[in-house]
Amino acid sequence: MQPPSQPDRNIALELIRVTEAAAIAAARWAGRGDKMAADGAAVDAMRIVLGAVEMDGIVVIGEGEKDEAPMLYNGELIGNGRPPQVDVAVDPIDGTTLTAMGRNGAISVIALSDKGSMFNPGPVVYMKKVAVGPRGRGAVDINASATDNLKELALRLKKPVQELGVVILDRPRHDDLVAEVREAGARVLSITDGDVAGAIATGWPNSGADVLFGIGGTPEGVIAAAALKGLGGEIQGVLYPRNDAERVASEALGYDFTRVLHTNDLVAGDNCFFAATAITDGDFLRGVRFHDFGATTQSLVVRSQSGTVRTIETFHRHDKLQEFTTAGF
Repeated sequence: MQPPSQPDRNIALELIRVTEAAAIAAARWAGRGDKMAADGAAVDAMRIVLGAVEMDGIVVIGEGEKDEAPMLYNGELIGNGRPPQVDVAVDPIDGTTLTAMGRNGAISVIALSDKGSMFNPGPVVYMKKVAVGPRGRGAVDINASATDNLKELALRLKKPVQELGVVILDRPRHDDLVAEVREAGARVLSITDGDVAGAIATGWPNSGADVLFGIGGTPEGVIAAAALKGLGGEIQGVLYPRNDAERVASEALGYDFTRVLHTNDLVAGDNCFFAATAITDGDFLRGVRFHDFGATTQSLVVRSQSGTVRTIETFHRHDKLQEFTTAGF
């Protein structure tokens, strides 16, 4: 009789050290009105801690191209170079404006999956999205109208449309969408930034969010797919060109603006990991707290293969934080 096999290493539990570092560094700048300083501190902290993670990773979604982002740029090799080989998506701050203004909803996130399994947005910055939690999976269609999707979702969730919470980024491009959702009778949960957190909220109990609609970042859509895959939810997206020049250039590279990208198209397979640490208070995590002891963080850790979802509260001693001042603490 063979001994029972051991579960694979859960890298996500190691990745929270990465998001914790970035969140604490960014929280130092929360409410100080400087987006660039906050983002720079988070990037520096995240990159240094990533270097100690046992993996052979490549950044598929980072802070931009090498010339634009000297750290955590697309194509950068990270980790200590040992197996496993993985694709990595990072967003040191999802909600830089929220952080700078001291508003709720900013998080630091990282997603990881098998090498070659993560969709590379390339030059396509935006995509049209619809995201739901586990109970709404299969009830929405990105090619259907918002009204029809809300009716179908209400039937699936067994509650009236009037009780549905719809997350939509507050942008002029969504004015007609907001009007339609309100005409259908649903409640609009308007967010100014942070649509990764908005997508996750649809799969989080008691967040009040049932579905996310609208046009947002393509990189954020991939990161949200990794989270929702573990949470049991669903995201659909269609690439959205900002102008004709972007469409032509992207189509020349093979990007298809008519194809519906489902969760498994954005992150293939069933071996992805997601970690997030709150910078400021949000729907499902409390933001960084500084106190005499040091700092306290709350994080979310999701693994798709096992279907485990963990919330972790961590206390960071002040004297230990001081040892990592070079990492942006």
